[in-house]
Amino acid sequence: MNNKKNILIVAFGVLLVVVGFFCLAQGPAENPVSLTVAPLILAFAYLVVVPVGILWGGKKKNGN
Repeated sequence: MNNKKNILIVAFGVLLVVVGFFCLAQGPAENPVSLTVAPLILAFAYLVVVPVGILWGGKKKNGN
């Protein structure tokens, strides 16, 4: 069950990366979307969402 949650979080991170690169490719270089929004989305995806999806442990049940 925990493995499914990890996969969903990493998939959400990959989706954010795709959206970030799409925003980065918009318009001229002076476009506010490509200058501010895209780097924020990419940084959040690479530095927060993907690592949380990889490292998320959850509670382990004790056999005793």
